[in-house]
Amino acid sequence: MAQPHRHLGVDIGLSGLIKWIRYPAVNSETAGLDVVTSVADRFDGAFAHQLLRDCLVLLDSPLSSRDIEVLWLAGTFRAFDLERLEIDGRVWLRRIADICTDRIRRADPSFTPDAAATAADEALKEAVRAEIRSVGPALEQATAHHCYSPLPGVVPALYRVADVDADLGFRLLLRAVKGYFVPISEARYERYLALGAGLGLGEDVVDDTDFNIWPDVTD
Repeated sequence: MAQPHRHLGVDIGLSGLIKWIRYPAVNSETAGLDVVTSVADRFDGAFAHQLLRDCLVLLDSPLSSRDIEVLWLAGTFRAFDLERLEIDGRVWLRRIADICTDRIRRADPSFTPDAAATAADEALKEAVRAEIRSVGPALEQATAHHCYSPLPGVVPALYRVADVDADLGFRLLLRAVKGYFVPISEARYERYLALGAGLGLGEDVVDDTDFNIWPDVTD
């Protein structure tokens, strides 16, 4: 079944929230929840649907709290640092989900969250895993070996979320690549656009001008 609220002209769901929460840095849980509330209200509340869906996918998955924290930290480049604030990853997603549910109920008081349907196409999952494998060494170098913000475990966590849902796995991969400003080739960029189209994502979800593209980088 096609997911609603996927074509808003911006990055969507959890990856979209991660992008918006980076500017400026958010230094308290209260401030972070304020950002979530604001983002969930965008597009007359339409953004809340996809954000809730992404949260439920991860909450219903076998990913650990640490996996979720690592994926969040990779995308935000610690601009909202769950580690420093001692916020458990699953607890944080549940709070986001509750805010989204409340926003949706403003328009539909009878709304009840259901288990999220995941993207089960194995060919798409393997295509996302292939892109993780391809960029994995560069992403590992950029994250685990960063000079002042090292973050181990990003690549394994991306594999785990891609095994659950190709769509969310791909968007979180892109957010990690952008968050740590990993250099990519023009060929990789074109593959990302093609894979995004295969997942039913608009080009504006894949390319929000945050890529670090180098013509002389080769895959």
